[in-house]
Amino acid sequence: MAGHAIITGGSSGIGLAMARLLSSRGTSVSLIARNRDKLAAARASLLGSGNGTHGVQVFSADVRDPDDLKQAIAAAVDGFGVPDWGISSAGIVIPGTFVNQSLRDHEDQWRTNYLGSLQFAHFMLPYLEKSARSHLVLIASGAAFAGLYGYSSYGPAKFAVRGLAESLRVELKPRNVCVTLAFPGDTDTPQLHAEMKLRPKVTSELANGGGVLSPDSVARGIVAAAERGDFQVTFGWQLRLLARTHSLIAPLLRSYQDWLVRRSGEGM
Repeated sequence: MAGHAIITGGSSGIGLAMARLLSSRGTSVSLIARNRDKLAAARASLLGSGNGTHGVQVFSADVRDPDDLKQAIAAAVDGFGVPDWGISSAGIVIPGTFVNQSLRDHEDQWRTNYLGSLQFAHFMLPYLEKSARSHLVLIASGAAFAGLYGYSSYGPAKFAVRGLAESLRVELKPRNVCVTLAFPGDTDTPQLHAEMKLRPKVTSELANGGGVLSPDSVARGIVAAAERGDFQVTFGWQLRLLARTHSLIAPLLRSYQDWLVRRSGEGM
């Protein structure tokens, strides 16, 4: 396997795991993220592990800034050529109840999670179309299936990512761009550890029993699904069940959450 992958959020978590997997298979990788120090560490990690022998380049850019992102993607293509993979992994989550969160919390998550994915897809498409068979990967969440307590600022952005991917799936198929939408559950990343400190009690209870995935296992699942041409990839039986029956399960999930709120006294 060869080629070139451009990955946002590539300095840590799922993005870095995707880079590690693809790099180990001979793909050149371009990592885009905001923090220069983390990018440098990610590059050193890939090269030091024996991966990255086909090339690792990094670009500091903010997916919320269209000009910044467009320039980073263009520079990545200048360096390693037309990409076969476009992976939008940059994202943030700030859990909290609607009455306790600021408009800034909502805006930050919307601009990063949704507009960041939209802008990435928009700027990547002209390049991906030049590849014989290319893959566009967008990252959603279990919070994109149903409204969840504590995610009124995060869930809508991921719902929007899901809606975007649904449209791109049919629109880009004639252009030989395969779209894959991933729904990872809790994954052992720095972001998860930061998020868990902010989760309301009810949100933490909802997450109980789902387990914590490793970034490498998520990366393997996403790449395998994309190479099969699958549109949707989920992890764990709970998310697989939601993916297939979320419209039917939503009323039951709402009732369960109502019970959790009454029991905890939270939000009263």
